[in-house]
Amino acid sequence: MAEEPVIRAEGLAVRFGSRTIFKDVTFDVRRGEIFVILGGSGCGKSTLLKALIGLVPLAAGHAWLLGEELAAEDDAARRALLRRIGVMWQSGALFGSMTLAENIELPLEEHTDLPRAAREAVARSKLGLVGLGDAAGRLPAEISGGMAKRAGIARAMALDPPLLFLDEPSAGLDPITSAGLDKLIKDIARDTGTTFVVVTHELQSILAIGDRCIMLDKDAQGMIAEGDPRRLKAESTQPTVRAFFRREAA
Repeated sequence: MAEEPVIRAEGLAVRFGSRTIFKDVTFDVRRGEIFVILGGSGCGKSTLLKALIGLVPLAAGHAWLLGEELAAEDDAARRALLRRIGVMWQSGALFGSMTLAENIELPLEEHTDLPRAAREAVARSKLGLVGLGDAAGRLPAEISGGMAKRAGIARAMALDPPLLFLDEPSAGLDPITSAGLDKLIKDIARDTGTTFVVVTHELQSILAIGDRCIMLDKDAQGMIAEGDPRRLKAESTQPTVRAFFRREAA
């Protein structure tokens, strides 16, 4: 029997008033893979991420995370399920008045009974994992954008979730910093078995890290492609998909 997917989405739709963002979105995410949600600006990539974790209500469809349907759970079960996922938002979303270590300790303080020394040890470990072991005492204003993204990933990993969501991790980064972040994501996935769902429109990152992907399209109001991004680039005959992967005008 095939292993149950980490995420199962069936017929998802999101609407804001009379405006449909997307509809009929169906896909699975397999354990241990880096799954990319891609597409042009305004197609609903980040909205889909937020819908999957319950921050945006679904107008139709069902989504299961780690075998549980978030929308069907009571409050206690929802909180327990959400503790098993981590999210890194586009800006890193670090608290400016806290050091990097304190930012990472925060979810541990809120959701565990670990003593302070243990929380500090976990924070040092997670910062070391993302290459920021020497920056634990620095404030977010004292670090670069790339370091803030790495710190955001470290905080998302504080509770050792099996599933991580990253929203536009490469946005605003120079090519070298972006490539380093791509390598970090691949290394974490390989070394820890963590499943990643990555929202991005950065073509180089998609091809570097993505095991599989879905492509959303604003005009189609939903999915127009699914599969290995390298195969989509080489083989797709869908005009919008070809234009995206080959950097051509549609």
